[in-house]
Amino acid sequence: MKNHLISLFKQCAVFLMLASSGVAFAQTTYPNKPVKLVVPFPPGGLIDNVARLITPALSTDLGQAIVVENKPGAGGNLGAAEVAKASPDGYTLLMASPPLSISPAIYKTLPYSPSNIEPIAIFGQLPNVLLVNPDSGINSVAELVKRAKQSPGKMNYGSNGNGTSLNLSAEMLKSQAGIFVVHIPYRGSSLANVALVSKDIDFMFDNLPSALGLIKSGKLKALAVTSTIRNPALPQVPTMQEAGFPNFQVTAYFGIAAPKGLPADIALKLQNSIQKTVAQKEVADSLTKLGATVDFMNASKSAEFIKADAQRWKKVVDYAKIELD
Repeated sequence: MKNHLISLFKQCAVFLMLASSGVAFAQTTYPNKPVKLVVPFPPGGLIDNVARLITPALSTDLGQAIVVENKPGAGGNLGAAEVAKASPDGYTLLMASPPLSISPAIYKTLPYSPSNIEPIAIFGQLPNVLLVNPDSGINSVAELVKRAKQSPGKMNYGSNGNGTSLNLSAEMLKSQAGIFVVHIPYRGSSLANVALVSKDIDFMFDNLPSALGLIKSGKLKALAVTSTIRNPALPQVPTMQEAGFPNFQVTAYFGIAAPKGLPADIALKLQNSIQKTVAQKEVADSLTKLGATVDFMNASKSAEFIKADAQRWKKVVDYAKIELD
């Protein structure tokens, strides 16, 4: 009986050793099936384009296909909700962007808890750009502010909708410059661009990539970029800080996030893979052509960045009294 128990104990010990080594093996071989990357916006937009730009190289490095799935709706909240509620196994990821910072400030309720999404890495940023019509006679931010102060409520600006970074960038200018101008929302920044070219509105902020062609062609004039440093695509255009607004900072960031609770080894593998991917010259050059600055941040730095960004937007939202259902 004693020998039988000893033999049984040895068999159990061997089984446990094999089981534990099997778990370790499963973790180190992540991923062993395709990974879904949720883009919370429609195909063809900035965030979707960035996702499709990096996924081929990222797939190669990870050794598995990355399938981009567009899930637009509610300002990016529907896609974020899908990821927040997914299993934290590394097979459902989110293309992270400014709504992670903005939505908690402007929506009464969210279909997910922001604490259930954690960033893996941020790898790039790009500014918005302040635009006017070339025939406006406005050649600087100071001149725009002066004209707005001369005629309170008579000037207007366009955006791609309430609660977007373009809308909030203008509200940030209003709050810091002490001006009153009217907001005219459009169904997309391209329609607002058309309105500005047609002189139906006085100014607008836009994401740099979508405005770059109009600026280069002379159809629109760039007064300033919203990043803290000048953008290589428009080196002659000053920053808002250089234009006299030291606390003005807005950048659209992009990165990858996951459901809370992602195993540390998987998170680290993804983080390292993202860093290697954006360091590749072809990928970095493609991001630069979009007007983006490649700026890799690890998980902890990304979390700090998003927290600070959220606090910055909360102040603007409170000032503008913006609240969405």
